[in-house]
Amino acid sequence: MLIKIGQFDVTECWNGVFYKKLSRFPDITDWEMQTLLDFIAYEKANGRSCKIEAEKEIVDAIDRYRQIYQSGVHIAPPEKIEECTACPKYKGCMTDFVCHTTSVDNAIKILDCGSLLSPVLARRMSAEKLRTERRNAANDPADYFEYIMFAWGNCQAGDRLVMERKLGRFPDENDLSIGFTPGVRFFFRYDKLIKHTDAVFEGVLPLKVKNEVVLKDWVSAIIAPTNHYQALYPHIPEELKSKVHFIPNNCKDIWEWSEKVYEYVKQKNGKYE
Repeated sequence: MLIKIGQFDVTECWNGVFYKKLSRFPDITDWEMQTLLDFIAYEKANGRSCKIEAEKEIVDAIDRYRQIYQSGVHIAPPEKIEECTACPKYKGCMTDFVCHTTSVDNAIKILDCGSLLSPVLARRMSAEKLRTERRNAANDPADYFEYIMFAWGNCQAGDRLVMERKLGRFPDENDLSIGFTPGVRFFFRYDKLIKHTDAVFEGVLPLKVKNEVVLKDWVSAIIAPTNHYQALYPHIPEELKSKVHFIPNNCKDIWEWSEKVYEYVKQKNGKYE
């Protein structure tokens, strides 16, 4: 894997390259160095080496921080991460909640099962087979499909991916505004989910969890647009009914919807459940 550190639009891993955007380039924070070292450690554990492409001052700072990282120190994220500032309201990722977003059809299967499952378990296919599918546009390695992925709670990336899968192409501006149809979001408190036995920090996402997350044990809220009430409600287990909320999508675009659902969950859950 090649790690490129610089002034990119967002932090992302695409086709064998980890593009790491710094919030205050060329300065690099302890949190940013930790995520980079998390990425290197995860890749090494899966048999892949990493090469860093960055200014010498940045590489030197990472090398100095490596000793702290290897001592077992793991710092919490800041309240807001400003590597991506695309969302109009927050200008950054709020770190109190993470979420997993999926289509209504998949949400029904998840509610029937009672758990979020990795793609390998949910689709009953090998990781290698999933890797070769056309929908793997980012060319992710096979091991990625053994995990459930989570984004920060106010992020729109999950809904964007749902639209991409629905359309069979990358969504354009109209698809994300007048043509936008929200998915179903499963929200979790970050400070709780990091305690999951199979939680993994790989530096790109807030975290991911291997194999399974049992909803009754971990989920804080499940948010769906009201027009999917009839399809979803019959599948909600009794122990999750207090966690499921249907709210109207009267938003102008994906950004406004992301703000609305995040604020709703934050209001319902507060700082502690």
